[in-house]
Amino acid sequence: MKMTSQPRPWLYPITAVLVSCQSSAPANITTLAWAGVACSEPVVIGLGIRPSRHSYSIIKESGEFVINLPRADQMEIVDTCGMISGRDYNKFEKCGLTALPGHKVGAPIIAECPVNIECRVSQVIPLGTHDLFLGEVVLIHYDRELMTSGGFDIDSADPLAYAFGRYYRLGELVGRQGESMLRERRDSE
Repeated sequence: MKMTSQPRPWLYPITAVLVSCQSSAPANITTLAWAGVACSEPVVIGLGIRPSRHSYSIIKESGEFVINLPRADQMEIVDTCGMISGRDYNKFEKCGLTALPGHKVGAPIIAECPVNIECRVSQVIPLGTHDLFLGEVVLIHYDRELMTSGGFDIDSADPLAYAFGRYYRLGELVGRQGESMLRERRDSE
């Protein structure tokens, strides 16, 4: 028998990302788990951010941000950036991170993250406790070792996931898109 509960964000796991931003305020980093692809053409990524967060006003003012995808072994950095405020700390210094200039946006990229996605805000939608920032992707940086002849090597990227207050490393490959349909066709022949 299934149980019921009040509506909560029960999607799991979700990607834990570091979002860097800069405006007239100094560069900052916020940890977010509410980030995801919202559109494929043009590529748009949505970020759910509370208006009380320090980075909220920086992103709202600048209209730009960078999504930095950390490795699972960077969990402590992700956690620290999510637990302290940029109002009180320079998170780049506190975490020993290198801020490199973005190529298309004024926000810095985090050199230590294997993937950096530069975005320009196209829309902000108030939703309640969070506002949804929709950012059009203008440039993606990735470490060369993440690319193989077969494309992007997710195992080398070692992505960090988050669920219910805990961080996780992604596990084993269990299948490929379209594999079930190919198997069904082979079985019917």
